[in-house]
Amino acid sequence: MTEEAERKTARVVVADDQTVVREGIVMLLGLLPGIEVVGSAGDGEEAVRLVAEVAPDVVLMDLRMPRCDGVEATHRIRAEYPGTQVVVLTTYADDESLFPALAAGARGYLTKDAGGEEIVRAVHSVLSGDAGLSPGIQRRLLERLTEPEARPAAPPEAPDGLTVRETEVLLLIAEGLSNQEIGRRLHVSTATVKTHINNLFAKTGLKDRAQAVRYAYGKGLVRPPAG
Repeated sequence: MTEEAERKTARVVVADDQTVVREGIVMLLGLLPGIEVVGSAGDGEEAVRLVAEVAPDVVLMDLRMPRCDGVEATHRIRAEYPGTQVVVLTTYADDESLFPALAAGARGYLTKDAGGEEIVRAVHSVLSGDAGLSPGIQRRLLERLTEPEARPAAPPEAPDGLTVRETEVLLLIAEGLSNQEIGRRLHVSTATVKTHINNLFAKTGLKDRAQAVRYAYGKGLVRPPAG
């Protein structure tokens, strides 16, 4: 961490859907040096709106929130307001929470048992370009990197000039996922999913999702279940 980052007062927004928890975090941060709380949000939608309004340096982001969860909010903030970093502050440290959050652009990840000094350190670490990860999260990342896990198979070769992402969207349609669910899986907005669907429909001449499912099976992109 650079001395300049340590001296800088970080402007922070807190996003958590539980009022008592959110207010407690705000109160704690107000007692810590080098932190100025400039807003708090009760869900991801409000967090994105606040970032647009007050341009904080960092958002402390809970993950499981209504309307717009922390992963989607993180993706939108990093895509639309790259000057704002995100540090996840959550109860959950499982792989299903950790890796989507990091893939969406979070630079830090802490659990809610973190102390004040650890939060300050994580905030200033991400501002200086480093990762703000708790020791437990760092260990999990190292374990994941060293696990003898098979690499995921590459997407099948796309027909009709479909891009890799359009093919991914098509396969998720074939799984029966909604646009919102596809967006969460791919860490993109629902509007972006709709754009990919419109593009793949235009390239293939498909009219609806039912045709898309038949197309995916017909092209051998999806195989029917055995038995």
